[in-house]
Amino acid sequence: MAVNREAALVSRQPLDGAYLLLSFRHPEVAREARAGQFVMIKAGTSAEPPLRRPFSVLTVDAAAGTFTLFLKVVGAGTRALAALAPGDLAQCLGPLGQPFVAPPAGHEALLVAGGYGIAPFHLFCEELLRAGGRARVFYGGRAEGDLQVREPFARMGVPLLPATDDGSFGHHGRVTEPVESYLDAARGPAVLYACGPDPMLHAVARLAARRGLPAQVSLDPWMGCGVGTCLGCVVRIQGADEPRARYRCACTEGPVFDGREVVWAGDEVSAARWEAAGAVVPVPEGR
Repeated sequence: MAVNREAALVSRQPLDGAYLLLSFRHPEVAREARAGQFVMIKAGTSAEPPLRRPFSVLTVDAAAGTFTLFLKVVGAGTRALAALAPGDLAQCLGPLGQPFVAPPAGHEALLVAGGYGIAPFHLFCEELLRAGGRARVFYGGRAEGDLQVREPFARMGVPLLPATDDGSFGHHGRVTEPVESYLDAARGPAVLYACGPDPMLHAVARLAARRGLPAQVSLDPWMGCGVGTCLGCVVRIQGADEPRARYRCACTEGPVFDGREVVWAGDEVSAARWEAAGAVVPVPEGR
């Protein structure tokens, strides 16, 4: 159950460039958050800035009552959070949303992240390994500086395959390309999971649909409240048996959705609906 409280900043760890880690004391989030869930948080206890922002939970420490966020400073809200010093307070509501669902026994979890979309996969790998599962991370960004927080996966023994648009680190190209290559090797059943920018999520969903693989995607629309009241985060979702797409709140019914049921920008229907009609999922030229 989500709890709203003032959360004290416990520690801040600057990373390269505009990235940093912030740890807050919030016992309920630390105890109950699962991979893929998020918090709504803003710096300070005043009315400014007026809205909280959503952030995936990176790690939790239930014994200490703390959780950690992976932050990229991009606007006024993130600048205010980055300016907090240990002991300063933030207004925090969480944990919120629906988490990732572990794959069936014997299936490998292939985790595809773009930029700060890596955040929920640290906690997810911990959950999977505790349950005896297997995971592999594919991590993409514009350049090497966008591929932060890689070390925890190495410590967990989870393979991580990097990809950069400029070729500065790992595979030179889109992160979905090494995913395709890995699947071509036919290494057994797998489930795809993705978190990152919409074009990458769409590409992963299409890849999964072409290969008949399940995929879970974490959507990141604009979000104002986190509890389904403002309706600012609605996304179009269409199940196989639904003649029309319905608008669903990403904050309460997501942010994790079945990639086959998302009606992506530029599409008329979902992949699930195409398949139910016996049609081949269309792949636009150039994708």
